[in-house]
Amino acid sequence: MSPQAHTERGQWPRRPEAHSRNRRGLRTKKYSSLIGAHVTPPTSGPATSQIPVATATDDSRDSDTVPSVEPHFAQTSSDPNARVQRNIKRRANWRQGYAQLLVLTDLAVLAVVMVGAQLVWLGGGNAAVPAGGSGFISSEVSYWLVSAVIVVGWAWMLSLFDTRDYRILGSGFEEYRGIFNASLMLAGIVSIFAYLSAFELARGYVLIAFPVGTVALLLSRWIGRQWLVRQRKGGNLQARVLLVGSRYSVLDLNRDLSRREAAGYNVVGACLIDGKSGELDPNSPDFLPGTDVPIGGNPEDLAGSLDAIGADTVVIAGNDVTSTQWLREVGWDLDPDRHFLIVAPGLLDVGGPRIVTRPVAGLPLLHVDSPKFTRMGLLLKRAFDILVSGLLILVLSPLLVGTAIAVAVTSPGGVFFKQERVGYSGGRFTMWKFRSMRADAEEVLKKLQSERRDAGNDILFKMKDDPRITKVGKFIRRYSIDELPQLFNVFGGSMSLVGPRPPLDREVKQYEDHVHRRFMVKPGITGLWQVSGRSNLTWEETVRLDLYYVENWSMAGDFVILFRTARAVVASEGAY
Repeated sequence: MSPQAHTERGQWPRRPEAHSRNRRGLRTKKYSSLIGAHVTPPTSGPATSQIPVATATDDSRDSDTVPSVEPHFAQTSSDPNARVQRNIKRRANWRQGYAQLLVLTDLAVLAVVMVGAQLVWLGGGNAAVPAGGSGFISSEVSYWLVSAVIVVGWAWMLSLFDTRDYRILGSGFEEYRGIFNASLMLAGIVSIFAYLSAFELARGYVLIAFPVGTVALLLSRWIGRQWLVRQRKGGNLQARVLLVGSRYSVLDLNRDLSRREAAGYNVVGACLIDGKSGELDPNSPDFLPGTDVPIGGNPEDLAGSLDAIGADTVVIAGNDVTSTQWLREVGWDLDPDRHFLIVAPGLLDVGGPRIVTRPVAGLPLLHVDSPKFTRMGLLLKRAFDILVSGLLILVLSPLLVGTAIAVAVTSPGGVFFKQERVGYSGGRFTMWKFRSMRADAEEVLKKLQSERRDAGNDILFKMKDDPRITKVGKFIRRYSIDELPQLFNVFGGSMSLVGPRPPLDREVKQYEDHVHRRFMVKPGITGLWQVSGRSNLTWEETVRLDLYYVENWSMAGDFVILFRTARAVVASEGAY
């Protein structure tokens, strides 16, 4: 396709008819062969008629046939643009509707908690707060009124801390952090007010209401998040995204956004621009390689491009913004009631807590903290490891004994598999596991490695249907029971509950220099890579996730990984 055709078209290619099922249930074609290939645009009719408008509903992506992105409204509507705007507005309304639902659930939860605190501590009835000695409040006040005021004030405080902002719903810690901070702030305000006015609120009433209310809010939001995530995985309640940037930037953005369906970003189109000039890339293929994401649009009319494919959000690769004036004009052109603008900075694998935005002379400077581990943080992590591993050893002792017996009686060899691994600061230690393979597994491994049956992960050897695994071993590996003896490694201090995977010495010898940063923390029984696909990941993805954990560690992150580990083990995701 010539540069002129690309500049003039502004249209989106028709999805090809040959499709295959992908992981989301869409029928897509393998597009690796389409790099450099182009679809001939229609030549008849006016140029404006060539711009397709998506009229499919949000549920269309779950159907057995992916609808063409060419217009279907021609026979059903005399005003295509009005119909497009109605569709986009309808899809955008879920944000407002979900926020309103959160207001109602927050009020309901808080009302139940406050009434419960009043009944538990005061026994109900018409209990009243005595008048304060300061004269600020001259008469008794009913606890029912106090509870009502606290409920309304709490709900308002949650709004003040932006806990219902659509941008933080569905993933991350911001929503929960905002709830905790809002609750803490309100508790402080109530306490200070009661002290200064000598308003004699019952301490037990306060001590029940605020802790229980905070936990109840967090639980209700968690339940709401699970529902929202299920909806998003089904193709609903998502932002429909147009990616803008150079080819490689857009590919990276699409990969990262597609990995987290819970975040709610459904990429429906891409506009490729030259990273140096900012002009439309004349060598664009018609689809992002390996995906069914069509490429088209016009960087000078992103609002029109959004409407053409029924998108409501434009995500621009920050590295490819060649003109601040262009970015400013994009913001002016977008409809604030229907469109959303996001700029993705070129900061790869940097956790949010390490980034602080500070505006200076109109420039949004991003301060990135260096990875560091405080002594207090390490002590807290070690104390948590000792406490939890000790409790798990006691609670799981019947399972440990039963597994040991099953391994011993079903195949020749020892109960445990012991192997030297590389740990913290490059030190060596002996890692324990239940034996799940034949006694001659190491000899068979050399043969399997020579056959290169683990394509894509040459350093970290993993393969499906490994012939070395015993029948009992297959079961205990499926649910990660074979890893439980490592609790003794954790209790002894050579490992942690959460951390990078402990590598073999032969693997370390093949490491590039930057990979050695994995040894800045103790290896873990589970880690970020285990809950992100486990054996399904390539070596490069494994390293990237391990380094992300090392450079962005936090106790809150450890808690999330442990929770996701339990879920992944139950579902046996990526285990073989």
